Amino acid sequence: MKKTMLAAMLAVPFVVALSAPAMAQNYPMTSGDYEEVGMIDVSDGGGYEYATFLATTWKKNQEFAKSKGWITGYQVLANVHPRPGEPDLYLVTSFTSLPDAAEEEKRNAAYRDFMKQSDAQMDAASGDRAKYRTLMGSFMLRQLNFK
Repeated sequence: MKKTMLAAMLAVPFVVALSAPAMAQNYPMTSGDYEEVGMIDVSDGGGYEYATFLATTWKKNQEFAKSKGWITGYQVLANVHPRPGEPDLYLVTSFTSLPDAAEEEKRNAAYRDFMKQSDAQMDAASGDRAKYRTLMGSFMLRQLNFK
């Protein structure tokens, strides 16, 4: 019995390796856009100030990125019933692919020129927003589209 189980366990990787190409041809889904999701905790009394930032500066930045073809869309989602420790807002940015290092540097330079600010100035502005919001982290998802 133990030999049969061991033989079966050893055969699994071999069978999976042989079936992977066939599975890929028949897989019912394809990869779609990436979704980067920022998790934001808004401080009590900071909702209006942060909403104003999102509606002006953040939106302007996202529209610039969209006009360049770097992103395909963006949205702000409110966590209607947040539990303790959960963010109040999710900032979602959609894009088709990740840039390589050289492209990322070109985009950073274009963004600095667009904003008419140095990295130090943009970093200081981000620090100022810490008065009324906390970036809790982020995660990246990938859409799966049905064939």
